[in-house]
Amino acid sequence: MSDESLFRFIDIPRQMPRRVPVKVRITGHDEIYGDFLPDDAGEQAGRCIDCGNPYCEHACPLHNYIPDWLKLVRNGHLTAAAELMHQTNPLPEVCGRVCPQDRLCEGACTLEQGDFGAVTIGGIERWVTDQALRQGWRPDLSRVRSIGRRVAVVGAGPAGLACADVLVRNGVEVHVFDRHEEIGGLLTFGIPPFKLDKQVIRMRRRVLEDMGVHFHLNTEIGIHRRFEDLLDQFDAVFLGTGAYRAIDGELPGRELRGVHAALPFLIANVRRILHHQPLDPRFDVAGKRVVVLGGGDTGMDCVRTAIRLGASEVSCVYRRDEANMPGSRREVQNAREEGVNFLFHRQPLRVVGDTQVEGVDLVETRLVDDGTGRARPQNVIGSETVLAADVVIIAFGFQVDPAEWMDQAGIEHLVSGRTITGGEGRLPHQTSHPRIFAGGDMVRGADLVVRAVLDGREAGHAMARMLRAELQAA
Repeated sequence: MSDESLFRFIDIPRQMPRRVPVKVRITGHDEIYGDFLPDDAGEQAGRCIDCGNPYCEHACPLHNYIPDWLKLVRNGHLTAAAELMHQTNPLPEVCGRVCPQDRLCEGACTLEQGDFGAVTIGGIERWVTDQALRQGWRPDLSRVRSIGRRVAVVGAGPAGLACADVLVRNGVEVHVFDRHEEIGGLLTFGIPPFKLDKQVIRMRRRVLEDMGVHFHLNTEIGIHRRFEDLLDQFDAVFLGTGAYRAIDGELPGRELRGVHAALPFLIANVRRILHHQPLDPRFDVAGKRVVVLGGGDTGMDCVRTAIRLGASEVSCVYRRDEANMPGSRREVQNAREEGVNFLFHRQPLRVVGDTQVEGVDLVETRLVDDGTGRARPQNVIGSETVLAADVVIIAFGFQVDPAEWMDQAGIEHLVSGRTITGGEGRLPHQTSHPRIFAGGDMVRGADLVVRAVLDGREAGHAMARMLRAELQAA
Protein backbone atom coordinates (compact mmCIF):
# COMPACT_ATOMS: atom_id res chain seq x y z
CA MET A 1 0.00 0.00 0.00
CA SER A 2 1.42 3.41 -0.97
CA ASP A 3 2.04 6.14 1.60
CA GLU A 4 -0.69 8.20 -0.07
CA SER A 5 -3.32 5.49 0.28
CA LEU A 6 -2.12 4.58 3.77
CA PHE A 7 -3.24 7.95 5.12
CA ARG A 8 -6.54 8.26 3.28
CA PHE A 9 -8.37 8.04 6.60
CA ILE A 10 -7.06 11.50 7.49
CA ASP A 11 -8.51 13.24 4.43
CA ILE A 12 -11.62 11.05 4.04
CA PRO A 13 -13.96 11.11 7.05
CA ARG A 14 -16.07 8.14 8.06
CA GLN A 15 -19.35 8.19 6.19
CA MET A 16 -22.39 5.97 6.70
CA PRO A 17 -24.87 5.35 3.88
CA ARG A 18 -27.40 8.17 3.75
CA ARG A 19 -30.24 7.95 6.25
CA VAL A 20 -33.84 8.82 5.52
CA PRO A 21 -34.79 11.99 7.46
CA VAL A 22 -36.62 11.32 10.72
CA LYS A 23 -39.84 13.06 9.69
CA VAL A 24 -40.05 10.82 6.63
CA ARG A 25 -38.89 7.52 8.07
CA ILE A 26 -41.35 7.42 10.98
CA THR A 27 -44.26 7.57 8.53
CA GLY A 28 -43.45 4.14 7.08
CA HIS A 29 -41.60 0.90 7.66
CA ASP A 30 -38.92 1.08 4.96
CA GLU A 31 -35.25 0.64 5.84
CA ILE A 32 -33.82 3.90 7.12
CA TYR A 33 -30.40 3.50 5.46
CA GLY A 34 -29.99 4.04 1.73
CA ASP A 35 -27.28 2.68 -0.55
CA PHE A 36 -23.73 3.83 -1.01
CA LEU A 37 -22.87 5.17 -4.43
CA PRO A 38 -20.16 2.96 -5.96
CA ASP A 39 -17.50 5.67 -5.64
CA ASP A 40 -18.49 6.32 -2.02
CA ALA A 41 -18.27 2.61 -1.13
CA GLY A 42 -14.81 2.36 -2.69
CA GLU A 43 -13.70 5.55 -0.96
CA GLN A 44 -14.91 4.34 2.43
CA ALA A 45 -13.27 0.92 1.90
CA GLY A 46 -10.05 2.75 1.05
CA ARG A 47 -9.95 4.20 4.57
CA CYS A 48 -8.81 0.77 5.84
CA ILE A 49 -5.12 1.00 6.76
CA ASP A 50 -4.57 -2.78 6.51
CA CYS A 51 -3.02 -2.60 9.97
CA GLY A 52 -1.41 -6.05 9.83
CA ASN A 53 -3.17 -7.24 12.97
CA PRO A 54 -6.82 -7.05 11.89
CA TYR A 55 -8.63 -6.46 15.16
CA CYS A 56 -11.87 -6.11 13.18
CA GLU A 57 -11.49 -9.68 11.92
CA HIS A 58 -10.76 -11.01 15.41
CA ALA A 59 -13.75 -9.19 16.92
CA CYS A 60 -16.13 -10.62 14.31
CA PRO A 61 -17.60 -13.91 15.61
CA LEU A 62 -17.37 -15.28 12.05
CA HIS A 63 -13.79 -14.00 11.60
CA ASN A 64 -14.71 -12.56 8.22
CA TYR A 65 -11.79 -11.63 5.95
CA ILE A 66 -12.63 -7.95 6.36
CA PRO A 67 -9.40 -6.19 5.27
CA ASP A 68 -9.15 -8.48 2.23
CA TRP A 69 -12.63 -7.76 0.92
CA LEU A 70 -12.31 -4.06 1.73
CA LYS A 71 -9.26 -4.02 -0.56
CA LEU A 72 -11.28 -5.72 -3.31
CA VAL A 73 -14.07 -3.12 -2.95
CA ARG A 74 -11.55 -0.29 -3.06
CA ASN A 75 -10.19 -1.67 -6.32
CA GLY A 76 -13.67 -2.12 -7.83
CA HIS A 77 -13.79 -5.94 -7.71
CA LEU A 78 -17.38 -6.28 -6.54
CA THR A 79 -17.97 -9.91 -7.51
CA ALA A 80 -14.72 -11.09 -5.97
CA ALA A 81 -15.59 -9.25 -2.75
CA ALA A 82 -19.02 -10.92 -2.60
CA GLU A 83 -17.43 -14.32 -3.21
CA LEU A 84 -14.91 -13.77 -0.40
CA MET A 85 -17.62 -12.60 1.99
CA HIS A 86 -19.58 -15.80 1.41
CA GLN A 87 -16.56 -17.97 2.23
CA THR A 88 -17.09 -17.17 5.92
CA ASN A 89 -20.61 -15.75 6.10
CA PRO A 90 -23.64 -17.41 4.46
CA LEU A 91 -25.78 -14.31 5.22
CA PRO A 92 -23.61 -11.19 4.72
CA GLU A 93 -26.49 -8.97 3.58
CA VAL A 94 -28.27 -9.75 6.86
CA CYS A 95 -25.28 -9.26 9.14
CA GLY A 96 -24.45 -6.00 7.36
CA ARG A 97 -27.86 -4.75 8.47
CA VAL A 98 -28.48 -6.18 11.94
CA CYS A 99 -25.07 -6.84 13.51
CA PRO A 100 -24.09 -4.42 16.28
CA GLN A 101 -20.92 -3.42 14.43
CA ASP A 102 -20.28 -0.72 17.02
CA ARG A 103 -19.67 -3.49 19.57
CA LEU A 104 -17.91 -5.92 17.21
CA CYS A 105 -15.83 -5.27 14.07
CA GLU A 106 -16.13 -1.49 13.91
CA GLY A 107 -15.70 -1.15 17.64
CA ALA A 108 -12.36 -2.95 17.33
CA CYS A 109 -11.18 -1.04 14.23
CA THR A 110 -7.77 0.58 14.72
CA LEU A 111 -9.12 3.89 13.40
CA GLU A 112 -11.89 3.83 16.00
CA GLN A 113 -9.27 3.54 18.72
CA GLY A 114 -7.46 6.51 17.21
CA ASP A 115 -10.60 8.68 17.13
CA PHE A 116 -10.66 8.89 13.33
CA GLY A 117 -13.89 6.91 13.09
CA ALA A 118 -14.03 3.23 12.20
CA VAL A 119 -14.20 2.01 8.64
CA THR A 120 -17.89 1.60 7.72
CA ILE A 121 -17.60 -2.19 7.59
CA GLY A 122 -21.28 -3.04 8.04
CA GLY A 123 -22.51 -0.56 5.44
CA ILE A 124 -19.98 -1.81 2.87
CA GLU A 125 -20.81 -5.46 3.58
CA ARG A 126 -24.48 -4.77 2.98
CA TRP A 127 -23.83 -2.71 -0.17
CA VAL A 128 -21.54 -5.29 -1.78
CA THR A 129 -23.94 -8.19 -1.26
CA ASP A 130 -26.99 -6.26 -2.41
CA GLN A 131 -25.24 -5.02 -5.55
CA ALA A 132 -23.74 -8.39 -6.43
CA LEU A 133 -27.08 -10.19 -6.10
CA ARG A 134 -28.86 -7.52 -8.15
CA GLN A 135 -26.25 -7.91 -10.87
CA GLY A 136 -26.85 -11.65 -11.01
CA TRP A 137 -23.98 -13.01 -8.94
CA ARG A 138 -24.71 -16.41 -7.41
CA PRO A 139 -22.51 -18.90 -5.55
CA ASP A 140 -20.56 -21.07 -7.97
CA LEU A 141 -21.38 -24.71 -7.22
CA SER A 142 -20.23 -26.06 -10.58
CA ARG A 143 -17.55 -28.22 -8.96
CA VAL A 144 -19.79 -29.60 -6.20
CA ARG A 145 -20.66 -33.28 -6.54
CA SER A 146 -23.43 -35.04 -4.63
CA ILE A 147 -22.23 -37.40 -1.91
CA GLY A 148 -25.59 -39.18 -1.81
CA ARG A 149 -26.53 -38.09 1.71
CA ARG A 150 -29.61 -36.19 2.95
CA VAL A 151 -29.95 -33.86 5.95
CA ALA A 152 -33.07 -32.36 7.53
CA VAL A 153 -32.80 -28.87 9.02
CA VAL A 154 -35.50 -27.92 11.52
CA GLY A 155 -35.87 -24.16 11.71
CA ALA A 156 -35.30 -21.68 8.86
CA GLY A 157 -33.73 -19.02 11.05
CA PRO A 158 -30.13 -17.79 10.70
CA ALA A 159 -28.58 -20.95 12.16
CA GLY A 160 -30.63 -23.27 9.95
CA LEU A 161 -30.02 -21.22 6.80
CA ALA A 162 -26.27 -21.06 7.45
CA CYS A 163 -26.14 -24.81 8.03
CA ALA A 164 -28.08 -25.50 4.82
CA ASP A 165 -25.71 -23.28 2.83
CA VAL A 166 -22.61 -25.13 4.05
CA LEU A 167 -24.12 -28.59 3.56
CA VAL A 168 -25.21 -27.89 -0.02
CA ARG A 169 -21.71 -26.65 -0.83
CA ASN A 170 -20.48 -30.04 0.44
CA GLY A 171 -22.72 -32.04 -1.87
CA VAL A 172 -25.41 -32.87 0.69
CA GLU A 173 -29.12 -32.80 -0.18
CA VAL A 174 -30.82 -30.45 2.31
CA HIS A 175 -34.49 -30.14 3.31
CA VAL A 176 -35.42 -27.27 5.64
CA PHE A 177 -38.62 -27.44 7.71
CA ASP A 178 -40.21 -24.42 9.37
CA ARG A 179 -43.58 -23.72 10.99
CA HIS A 180 -43.89 -20.24 9.46
CA GLU A 181 -45.05 -19.29 5.98
CA GLU A 182 -41.76 -17.53 5.19
CA ILE A 183 -38.14 -18.43 5.89
CA GLY A 184 -35.98 -16.40 8.25
CA GLY A 185 -37.41 -17.06 11.70
CA LEU A 186 -36.89 -13.92 13.76
CA LEU A 187 -35.10 -12.33 10.80
CA THR A 188 -38.51 -12.19 9.15
CA PHE A 189 -40.99 -12.11 12.00
CA GLY A 190 -39.07 -10.49 14.85
CA ILE A 191 -36.82 -7.83 13.32
CA PRO A 192 -38.87 -4.94 11.92
CA PRO A 193 -38.73 -4.07 8.21
CA PHE A 194 -37.13 -0.68 8.90
CA LYS A 195 -34.03 -2.60 10.04
CA LEU A 196 -34.25 -5.55 7.65
CA ASP A 197 -36.42 -5.34 4.54
CA LYS A 198 -38.23 -8.64 4.07
CA GLN A 199 -37.39 -8.69 0.36
CA VAL A 200 -33.80 -9.27 1.47
CA ILE A 201 -34.84 -12.57 3.07
CA ARG A 202 -36.96 -13.51 0.07
CA MET A 203 -33.94 -12.93 -2.18
CA ARG A 204 -31.82 -15.17 0.06
CA ARG A 205 -34.50 -17.84 -0.22
CA ARG A 206 -34.26 -17.69 -4.02
CA VAL A 207 -30.46 -17.96 -3.81
CA LEU A 208 -30.65 -21.00 -1.53
CA GLU A 209 -33.30 -22.66 -3.67
CA ASP A 210 -31.12 -22.11 -6.75
CA MET A 211 -28.31 -23.80 -4.81
CA GLY A 212 -30.57 -26.82 -4.30
CA VAL A 213 -32.05 -26.29 -0.82
CA HIS A 214 -35.63 -27.61 -0.45
CA PHE A 215 -37.94 -25.63 1.88
CA HIS A 216 -41.00 -27.15 3.56
CA LEU A 217 -42.87 -24.23 5.14
CA ASN A 218 -46.03 -24.16 7.26
CA THR A 219 -44.70 -27.44 8.63
CA GLU A 220 -44.31 -27.74 12.39
CA ILE A 221 -42.39 -30.75 13.60
CA GLY A 222 -44.42 -32.65 16.16
CA ILE A 223 -47.71 -31.49 14.60
CA HIS A 224 -47.52 -31.71 10.82
CA ARG A 225 -44.62 -34.12 10.71
CA ARG A 226 -43.21 -36.55 13.27
CA PHE A 227 -39.61 -36.04 14.32
CA GLU A 228 -39.12 -39.81 14.23
CA ASP A 229 -39.88 -39.69 10.51
CA LEU A 230 -37.01 -37.25 9.97
CA LEU A 231 -34.63 -39.61 11.73
CA ASP A 232 -35.91 -42.47 9.56
CA GLN A 233 -35.72 -40.59 6.26
CA PHE A 234 -32.54 -38.52 6.65
CA ASP A 235 -28.92 -39.32 7.44
CA ALA A 236 -28.65 -36.50 10.01
CA VAL A 237 -30.70 -33.65 11.46
CA PHE A 238 -29.76 -30.08 12.42
CA LEU A 239 -31.95 -28.24 14.94
CA GLY A 240 -32.12 -24.46 14.94
CA THR A 241 -35.45 -23.82 16.61
CA GLY A 242 -34.43 -20.67 18.50
CA ALA A 243 -35.59 -19.25 21.82
CA TYR A 244 -39.17 -18.01 21.71
CA ARG A 245 -40.56 -18.28 25.25
CA ALA A 246 -40.96 -14.73 26.55
CA ILE A 247 -39.62 -13.80 29.98
CA ASP A 248 -42.36 -11.89 31.79
CA GLY A 249 -40.55 -11.42 35.11
CA GLU A 250 -43.78 -12.55 36.81
CA LEU A 251 -44.68 -8.88 36.81
CA PRO A 252 -47.94 -8.29 38.74
CA GLY A 253 -50.68 -6.93 36.49
CA ARG A 254 -49.32 -8.51 33.32
CA GLU A 255 -52.73 -10.10 32.72
CA LEU A 256 -54.43 -6.70 32.25
CA ARG A 257 -55.87 -5.75 28.88
CA GLY A 258 -53.31 -3.70 26.97
CA VAL A 259 -50.26 -5.61 28.25
CA HIS A 260 -48.41 -7.51 25.52
CA ALA A 261 -45.31 -9.61 25.10
CA ALA A 262 -42.86 -8.11 22.62
CA LEU A 263 -42.79 -10.86 20.01
CA PRO A 264 -46.54 -11.12 19.28
CA PHE A 265 -46.61 -7.33 18.90
CA LEU A 266 -43.72 -7.37 16.42
CA ILE A 267 -45.01 -10.41 14.51
CA ALA A 268 -48.45 -8.84 14.09
CA ASN A 269 -46.95 -5.78 12.47
CA VAL A 270 -44.66 -7.78 10.17
CA ARG A 271 -47.55 -9.97 9.02
CA ARG A 272 -49.63 -6.86 8.36
CA ILE A 273 -46.91 -5.57 6.05
CA LEU A 274 -46.00 -8.90 4.43
CA HIS A 275 -49.56 -9.89 3.61
CA HIS A 276 -51.12 -6.42 3.19
CA GLN A 277 -53.69 -7.13 5.87
CA PRO A 278 -55.17 -5.00 8.69
CA LEU A 279 -53.30 -4.90 12.00
CA ASP A 280 -54.68 -7.15 14.72
CA PRO A 281 -56.83 -4.70 16.78
CA ARG A 282 -55.17 -5.87 20.00
CA PHE A 283 -51.94 -4.22 18.88
CA ASP A 284 -53.40 -0.96 17.60
CA VAL A 285 -51.42 1.70 19.52
CA ALA A 286 -52.47 4.72 17.44
CA GLY A 287 -52.99 7.74 19.69
CA LYS A 288 -52.01 5.77 22.81
CA ARG A 289 -49.29 6.13 25.44
CA VAL A 290 -46.96 3.15 25.06
CA VAL A 291 -44.44 2.00 27.66
CA VAL A 292 -41.86 -0.62 26.70
CA LEU A 293 -40.09 -2.45 29.52
CA GLY A 294 -36.57 -3.59 28.62
CA GLY A 295 -33.48 -2.05 27.05
CA GLY A 296 -32.26 -4.66 24.56
CA ASP A 297 -32.57 -4.71 20.79
CA THR A 298 -36.07 -6.21 21.06
CA GLY A 299 -37.08 -3.27 23.21
CA MET A 300 -35.71 -0.88 20.59
CA ASP A 301 -37.63 -2.74 17.88
CA CYS A 302 -40.83 -2.31 19.90
CA VAL A 303 -40.45 1.41 20.66
CA ARG A 304 -39.57 2.23 17.05
CA THR A 305 -42.48 0.14 15.75
CA ALA A 306 -44.88 1.88 18.15
CA ILE A 307 -43.73 5.26 16.85
CA ARG A 308 -44.51 4.18 13.28
CA LEU A 309 -47.93 2.85 14.31
CA GLY A 310 -48.91 6.30 15.51
CA ALA A 311 -48.51 6.10 19.30
CA SER A 312 -48.96 9.51 20.90
CA GLU A 313 -46.11 8.94 23.35
CA VAL A 314 -43.51 6.16 23.61
CA SER A 315 -41.29 5.52 26.63
CA CYS A 316 -38.59 2.93 27.25
CA VAL A 317 -37.99 1.89 30.85
CA TYR A 318 -34.65 0.32 31.75
CA ARG A 319 -33.34 -0.58 35.20
CA ARG A 320 -29.70 0.28 34.53
CA ASP A 321 -28.02 3.28 32.85
CA GLU A 322 -27.55 3.86 29.12
CA ALA A 323 -23.95 2.59 29.15
CA ASN A 324 -25.20 -0.78 30.43
CA MET A 325 -27.91 -1.26 27.82
CA PRO A 326 -27.39 -4.61 26.06
CA GLY A 327 -28.63 -3.40 22.68
CA SER A 328 -26.87 -1.62 19.83
CA ARG A 329 -25.88 1.98 20.56
CA ARG A 330 -26.91 2.84 17.01
CA GLU A 331 -30.43 1.55 17.64
CA VAL A 332 -30.73 3.59 20.84
CA GLN A 333 -29.65 6.69 18.91
CA ASN A 334 -32.18 5.99 16.16
CA ALA A 335 -34.96 5.51 18.71
CA ARG A 336 -34.11 8.74 20.50
CA GLU A 337 -34.07 10.67 17.21
CA GLU A 338 -37.51 9.28 16.40
CA GLY A 339 -39.01 10.64 19.61
CA VAL A 340 -38.70 7.83 22.15
CA ASN A 341 -38.40 8.94 25.77
CA PHE A 342 -35.86 6.93 27.82
CA LEU A 343 -36.23 6.43 31.56
CA PHE A 344 -33.04 4.95 32.98
CA HIS A 345 -32.51 3.65 36.51
CA ARG A 346 -36.16 2.60 36.75
CA GLN A 347 -37.39 -0.83 37.85
CA PRO A 348 -41.02 -1.79 37.07
CA LEU A 349 -42.77 -3.15 40.15
CA ARG A 350 -46.25 -3.79 38.76
CA VAL A 351 -48.66 -2.83 36.01
CA VAL A 352 -51.55 -0.88 37.49
CA GLY A 353 -55.19 -0.75 36.42
CA ASP A 354 -58.55 -2.40 36.98
CA THR A 355 -59.21 -4.47 33.86
CA GLN A 356 -57.35 -2.18 31.43
CA VAL A 357 -53.77 -1.02 31.96
CA GLU A 358 -53.54 2.52 33.32
CA GLY A 359 -49.84 2.79 34.10
CA VAL A 360 -46.68 1.18 35.46
CA ASP A 361 -45.50 1.48 39.05
CA LEU A 362 -41.77 2.27 38.89
CA VAL A 363 -39.04 2.60 41.50
CA GLU A 364 -35.72 4.35 40.99
CA THR A 365 -32.56 2.24 41.11
CA ARG A 366 -28.86 2.74 41.69
CA LEU A 367 -26.13 0.44 40.46
CA VAL A 368 -24.23 -1.47 43.12
CA ASP A 369 -20.96 -3.27 42.48
CA ASP A 370 -20.97 -6.30 44.77
CA GLY A 371 -17.80 -7.77 43.27
CA THR A 372 -19.58 -10.55 41.40
CA GLY A 373 -19.27 -8.98 37.94
CA ARG A 374 -21.78 -6.64 36.29
CA ALA A 375 -23.13 -4.03 38.68
CA ARG A 376 -26.65 -4.88 39.77
CA PRO A 377 -29.55 -2.45 40.18
CA GLN A 378 -30.75 -1.82 43.74
CA ASN A 379 -34.12 -0.22 44.41
CA VAL A 380 -34.12 3.18 46.11
CA ILE A 381 -36.62 3.06 48.98
CA GLY A 382 -39.35 5.70 48.84
CA SER A 383 -38.81 6.59 45.16
CA GLU A 384 -41.90 4.95 43.68
CA THR A 385 -43.85 6.76 40.93
CA VAL A 386 -46.55 5.74 38.47
CA LEU A 387 -45.93 6.26 34.77
CA ALA A 388 -49.23 6.61 32.90
CA ALA A 389 -49.75 4.16 30.05
CA ASP A 390 -52.47 2.82 27.77
CA VAL A 391 -50.29 0.00 26.42
CA VAL A 392 -47.39 -1.84 28.08
CA ILE A 393 -45.05 -4.07 26.08
CA ILE A 394 -42.79 -6.45 28.01
CA ALA A 395 -39.40 -6.95 26.33
CA PHE A 396 -37.39 -8.71 29.02
CA GLY A 397 -35.97 -11.28 26.60
CA PHE A 398 -36.57 -14.88 25.61
CA GLN A 399 -35.83 -18.35 26.92
CA VAL A 400 -35.52 -21.73 25.25
CA ASP A 401 -38.59 -23.95 25.40
CA PRO A 402 -37.63 -27.48 24.29
CA ALA A 403 -40.26 -29.38 22.33
CA GLU A 404 -41.61 -32.64 23.67
CA TRP A 405 -40.18 -34.59 20.73
CA MET A 406 -36.69 -33.47 21.71
CA ASP A 407 -36.98 -35.27 25.04
CA GLN A 408 -38.41 -38.31 23.29
CA ALA A 409 -35.36 -38.36 21.01
CA GLY A 410 -33.07 -38.38 24.03
CA ILE A 411 -31.57 -34.92 23.41
CA GLU A 412 -30.00 -33.64 26.62
CA HIS A 413 -30.50 -30.08 27.76
CA LEU A 414 -29.75 -27.87 30.75
CA VAL A 415 -32.30 -26.92 33.39
CA SER A 416 -32.69 -23.62 31.51
CA GLY A 417 -33.84 -25.59 28.45
CA ARG A 418 -30.70 -24.89 26.41
CA THR A 419 -29.58 -27.88 24.35
CA ILE A 420 -26.21 -29.40 25.27
CA THR A 421 -23.82 -29.85 22.34
CA GLY A 422 -20.16 -30.75 21.84
CA GLY A 423 -17.89 -31.92 24.61
CA GLU A 424 -15.69 -34.95 24.99
CA GLY A 425 -16.17 -37.56 22.30
CA ARG A 426 -18.56 -35.41 20.26
CA LEU A 427 -18.20 -33.36 17.13
CA PRO A 428 -18.81 -29.60 17.33
CA HIS A 429 -22.54 -28.95 17.80
CA GLN A 430 -23.34 -32.65 18.08
CA THR A 431 -26.00 -33.41 20.69
CA SER A 432 -26.32 -36.48 22.91
CA HIS A 433 -27.92 -38.16 19.90
CA PRO A 434 -25.07 -38.82 17.44
CA ARG A 435 -27.15 -38.02 14.34
CA ILE A 436 -28.62 -34.78 15.70
CA PHE A 437 -26.77 -31.45 15.76
CA ALA A 438 -27.98 -28.10 17.08
CA GLY A 439 -27.01 -24.44 17.20
CA GLY A 440 -28.14 -20.86 17.62
CA ASP A 441 -30.35 -19.54 20.39
CA MET A 442 -31.61 -23.00 21.41
CA VAL A 443 -28.01 -23.76 22.47
CA ARG A 444 -26.74 -20.32 23.54
CA GLY A 445 -29.92 -18.72 24.81
CA ALA A 446 -31.10 -15.50 23.16
CA ASP A 447 -28.04 -14.08 21.42
CA LEU A 448 -26.85 -12.23 18.33
CA VAL A 449 -27.81 -13.23 14.79
CA VAL A 450 -24.15 -13.44 13.81
CA ARG A 451 -23.48 -16.07 16.49
CA ALA A 452 -26.40 -18.14 15.26
CA VAL A 453 -24.90 -17.94 11.76
CA LEU A 454 -21.56 -19.06 13.23
CA ASP A 455 -23.18 -22.08 14.90
CA GLY A 456 -25.00 -23.09 11.73
CA ARG A 457 -21.84 -22.74 9.66
CA GLU A 458 -19.69 -24.79 12.03
CA ALA A 459 -22.38 -27.43 12.51
CA GLY A 460 -22.68 -27.76 8.73
CA HIS A 461 -18.96 -28.38 8.41
CA ALA A 462 -19.01 -30.94 11.25
CA MET A 463 -21.98 -32.79 9.72
CA ALA A 464 -20.34 -32.86 6.30
CA ARG A 465 -17.16 -34.34 7.83
CA MET A 466 -19.21 -36.98 9.65
CA LEU A 467 -21.16 -37.97 6.53
CA ARG A 468 -18.00 -38.19 4.41
CA ALA A 469 -16.27 -40.29 7.07
CA GLU A 470 -19.25 -42.67 7.12
CA LEU A 471 -19.04 -43.00 3.33
CA GLN A 472 -15.35 -43.83 3.48
CA ALA A 473 -15.92 -46.39 6.23
CA ALA A 474 -18.77 -48.10 4.36
